[in-house]
Amino acid sequence: MREPYRSRDHTERLLAHLGLGVHERDGAIVYQPGSASTIPGFQLSVPGDISSAAFLMAAVVLADQGELVVENVGVNPTRTGFLVVLERMGAHIERVNLRDEGGEPVADLVVRPATLRGTEVSAAEIPTLVDEVPVLAVLASRASGDSVFREVGELRVKESNRLELIAANLRVVGAKAEARGNDLYVTGNARAPQGRVETASDHRLAMAFAVLGTLAGSNVQLSEKKSVAISYPNFFRDLKACFES
Repeated sequence: MREPYRSRDHTERLLAHLGLGVHERDGAIVYQPGSASTIPGFQLSVPGDISSAAFLMAAVVLADQGELVVENVGVNPTRTGFLVVLERMGAHIERVNLRDEGGEPVADLVVRPATLRGTEVSAAEIPTLVDEVPVLAVLASRASGDSVFREVGELRVKESNRLELIAANLRVVGAKAEARGNDLYVTGNARAPQGRVETASDHRLAMAFAVLGTLAGSNVQLSEKKSVAISYPNFFRDLKACFES
């Protein structure tokens, strides 16, 4: 099987870890059936989801001071586009205690506040961070200069028309943002964000704009908060804990 861009490969890694004849060759995913007709029993430790950790990491990057250590996070390279882009924007992320669990790379991530600059996110990078585009757009709204996210039209058919709502909500809170075709453009703004955000019951929009609400002087209201339970029921508790001494 061939893909135009490399996408998430958790299934392939697990099957290979179990010895079931899956491997990569010349950019293609190859399955060669073996003699085993059943999958043997196994134990598996599932690492933390980087898509959930991204929101807490973003909040700390935008903070004035502090440090966050997120333990046991999956750092599969098909999922770490968020880290790559965040570091390109000026943040420094330490990856410590690197290890392999069930065929998946896992690490503890150490994050500190940083001054951010705008960046361009290419179409080839999008599969590695598609769920983090909302929070990256929020970070871009606090960065110096312009940012652009290429070929993110898939966001129109998520839990909401996420692409249009990201742009519209950024404008509501005082940033400059626009969806042009399948691209998203964001210009940084240093003013404290103010306004009521329409989440459309989209958990990732709710969490992304909640991050903006942690900024000093901000006044960001969410149209609802219950949607976070879809992927991260304890999000608001953990977000608050990031700022408790």
